[in-house]
Amino acid sequence: MKKGKKITILGTGNVGATIAYTLAIDGMASEILLIDINDKKAKGEAMDIFQGTPFCAPVNIHAGDYEEAVDSDVVIVTVGLARKPGQTRIDLAQANVNIIKSVMPQITRYAPDAIYVVVSNPVDIITYAILKNTNLSENQVFGSGTMLDSARLRSRLAEHVGLNSKNIHAYVFGEHGDTSMIPWSLTTIAGMEMSKYCTYICDQNNRCGKTELKEIEEDVRTAGAQVIALKGATFYAIALSVRRICECILRDTDSVMTVSAMIHNQYGINDVCLSLPFVVGAQGIRRAVVPPLTKDEEDLLHKSADALKQVISQLKI
Repeated sequence: MKKGKKITILGTGNVGATIAYTLAIDGMASEILLIDINDKKAKGEAMDIFQGTPFCAPVNIHAGDYEEAVDSDVVIVTVGLARKPGQTRIDLAQANVNIIKSVMPQITRYAPDAIYVVVSNPVDIITYAILKNTNLSENQVFGSGTMLDSARLRSRLAEHVGLNSKNIHAYVFGEHGDTSMIPWSLTTIAGMEMSKYCTYICDQNNRCGKTELKEIEEDVRTAGAQVIALKGATFYAIALSVRRICECILRDTDSVMTVSAMIHNQYGINDVCLSLPFVVGAQGIRRAVVPPLTKDEEDLLHKSADALKQVISQLKI
C-alpha cells in the first residue's frame, strides 16, 4: 500500500540531484525515486542524500528503473544535454527532443496519472514535444518556464527599492530565454502599482526611468549566463523553484505561477508552450489567468511566441 506522496526525478545531473536534495530536506514527499541512464550516478546521489535523512524529515530516497515509478504523484523531467561550445540552439533543441522522445514512453507506461514538471532545456520546446509525443493531458504537463526568471526579477526589484522580495509582485512572460518579456503594467510594489510607488514612495522621487528598467531587464535576462560564467552551471535556484511547484501540486494550493504550458488563444496566441500565469494545484494546471496587457506588451509576447514557433518549425518533434 502506498504511503504518503511519491516524486520521481528523471536525470541526476547537477539539476536533478539538487532538486532531490532540496525536496528531501523539505519533507513533502515520503518517497523520492531517482532514474538515470547512469545508474551508478543515480545510486550514489540517492545514497548521499539518504545518509543525511536522520537530520531532517524521513524520506525513502532511492535509485531505480522506470517500472518503480508506479504511483508517482509528480515526475520531474531533468534529462538532456547541456549546450556545448559551437553548438547552435537548434542543435541542442533537437538533441534533447530526441532524448525526450526516447524516455517518455518508458516513464508514462508506469506513471500515466502523474503530474509532469519539465525542467530540461529548452524548457518550452521540451514541454511542447512531450505533449505532442504522449497521451498525457495538457493539465498534466508543464514546464518550470519563467518561474526562476520571475523570482530573479522580484529579487532584483526588491534590491532596487530596498524591500523584502515578498512585497514585490512581478512576472516574466513568454520564452524562458532571450525573447522573454516583462509586463511592467502588472508589477506592484507594497500593494501599489509600480508607477504609483515610484511617484509617491520611492526615495528616487520618480527619477528612476526607462534606463533603470532596461538595466533591470538585462540583469534578469542574463542572470543565468552570469552564474554559468562564474561557476559553470546553475542548479540551486532552479531547484528551489521546482520545490515550490511541487509544494503547490502536493498541497493543492491553487497558486498562480508563471509556468510553461500549451497556449490556447491567450492574447491571440496558439499552439506553442510558453509562460503565462496559470493556477496550479493537485490536478496540475487548473486554469489560465489572462491579465490585461498594454499593446506594446502584447506585441513583445507575440514576438516571443513567434521565436519559439520558428524553432519548432525547424525540429523533428
